[in-house]
Amino acid sequence: MLKKIQIYEQATCCAKNGVTQNELDQFSELIDKLRSNDIYVERYNLSTSPMEFVNNKIVHELLYAKGTSQLPITVVNNVIIMTSRYLTENEFIEL
Repeated sequence: MLKKIQIYEQATCCAKNGVTQNELDQFSELIDKLRSNDIYVERYNLSTSPMEFVNNKIVHELLYAKGTSQLPITVVNNVIIMTSRYLTENEFIEL
């Protein structure tokens, strides 16, 4: 079954969750690698795509209840599988 992966990210690279620019760069490289292997991945940034956060009911409800400290949020086939950090390459492989 084809998996739809959506990643909802904080508005700035200066993460409140301690994500560094280097980590963001490495994660971007990983996403590019997944996409080159025909894995469907969408990324949404709170500052550039705020309506994506509103339109996804489960993401919106989580952020309303617990705040932006939950970002980044990874959703697979409309199920939240990770909050507050990015998945590792091994975790993506296990999906």
